[in-house]
Amino acid sequence: MTVNAGFPAVRMRRLRQSPLLRELITETELSVKDFILPLFVKTGQKIRQEIASMPSCYQLSPDCLIDEVRSAVSLGIHSFSLIWIPDRKDPEGRSALDPEEIIPTALRLLRKEFGHSIYLITDECFCEYTDHGHCGIMSPHQDRLDVDNDATLPLLVEQCLVHVRAGADMVAPSGMLDGMIQAIRKGLDNQGFSHIPILSYSAKYASGFYGPFRDAAESPPQFGDRGGYQMNCANRREAIRETALDVMEGADLLMVKPALSYLDIIYQIREEFQLPLVAYNVSGEYAMVKAAAKMGWIDEKRVTLEILKSIKRAGADLIITYHAQSAARWLKDL
Repeated sequence: MTVNAGFPAVRMRRLRQSPLLRELITETELSVKDFILPLFVKTGQKIRQEIASMPSCYQLSPDCLIDEVRSAVSLGIHSFSLIWIPDRKDPEGRSALDPEEIIPTALRLLRKEFGHSIYLITDECFCEYTDHGHCGIMSPHQDRLDVDNDATLPLLVEQCLVHVRAGADMVAPSGMLDGMIQAIRKGLDNQGFSHIPILSYSAKYASGFYGPFRDAAESPPQFGDRGGYQMNCANRREAIRETALDVMEGADLLMVKPALSYLDIIYQIREEFQLPLVAYNVSGEYAMVKAAAKMGWIDEKRVTLEILKSIKRAGADLIITYHAQSAARWLKDL
């Protein structure tokens, strides 16, 4: 780009001199319509238990979930991602396939209460349901146990079908298993659910920013880590390759997770692919803001909105964020 004129003819501050002018030429707009609110659902009744590492976020029993969703809807939030906290775990996570388990039950209750005025997305994985905390069936691999990718795929398909039959509008597989999008697409289509979109966790990194989530979902790995299936934080090209494969297999929406430390990945995937792009503003990112704000070190409102705008500016169309309700209130006040 050639710039023919400079100072004093060019004065960039001309376009910053009043709030109305700055608003008029704002390049990136943040709206409540951009938000998807994740909610943790727990078996029981009258449970609204605050998560210590995620202030203002709660484990919710289905009855309290209804009240939480109603409150969010009043703020203009209509899309929700449901994360489960089951009371039964086993080596294969078989309770995830039970149509009477917590998520199918919550889906039916929400659908009865709100009809189709809300949009329900289910996080599809097995780490919450397995007693070892990994994302599928384990099998021996060399000198250690590892997720058996191909043996887990049929179970993942069945899990998605259970949720769709209970009322899920969209499924979001998060385990980073090879071939998961193709398997789910075929499984849904064969059962008459070709209209159900798949949001792929197409670039999900093995990240230290997930710590509070694992507390909230009660699903930390009991041994090892998830580096065998989630991505190395140092890799960029791998994210493009992973995403391209998911596009080929039939993904309808793409995701980058986490968001804040991976703005470059969001940007590049936005440049490379035309599908809607979701960014997950994860639990550790949320917790850091809340902790610093509690200490009086930052302005929570200003920093939160700045972070969300940066994610949107990088190229995300939608943002899954625990800040959704607070941000919705602040945007109303602007």
